Amino acid sequence: MKSIRVAAAAAAAVVALTACSSPMQAGAAAVVGNERISMSELNADTKGYLAALKQAKLDESALGVPAIQAVLQRLVNVSVTNQLLARHKVQVSETEVDTALKDPGQFESPEINLLANGVAPADAREYAHAMVGLTKLQTQFGGQAGQQRLIEEFSSIKPIYNPRFGALNAQRSQENPALFVDTGRFGKLTQQQAPQPTEG
Repeated sequence: MKSIRVAAAAAAAVVALTACSSPMQAGAAAVVGNERISMSELNADTKGYLAALKQAKLDESALGVPAIQAVLQRLVNVSVTNQLLARHKVQVSETEVDTALKDPGQFESPEINLLANGVAPADAREYAHAMVGLTKLQTQFGGQAGQQRLIEEFSSIKPIYNPRFGALNAQRSQENPALFVDTGRFGKLTQQQAPQPTEG
């Protein structure tokens, strides 16, 4: 079975894993800054993503994480990125999106590259728009020298996840890429300590 382990984070590992302690909105999978990602949106996107995996002759086990986590990670990354692009007035053209969608990435196939990032074909343009925008934002911050500022900006928008997913995995790695760790039936963490919520 071919493996396309989902990238632990988008764009130079800039994903913030600390969550605010604000209350969760009913029916939300996550709240990201001023945007709410609903459970129904997450479930619909995950269904489309699983169908795209099947069409590519892959299954969920190839990801290294549950498909719903891969999709939620992508939805959160795109939401954070779009809010940053609006904040810094970064524009992305349709031509730039078209070019990005042809990028084969590390898997030498644009389709597999997108699937490895939790992206079904129906969501490809939105994802590519966000990734092109993130690259342009880093350039605006000074290229390679601006990477630290980009990480800080990305981390300034802290997602709040629905507690039903478990506790955030504070020690994500290639070996353990899951976004959440199982808290067990009675809410106690197994193996790892829960990250302390930060003000937000």
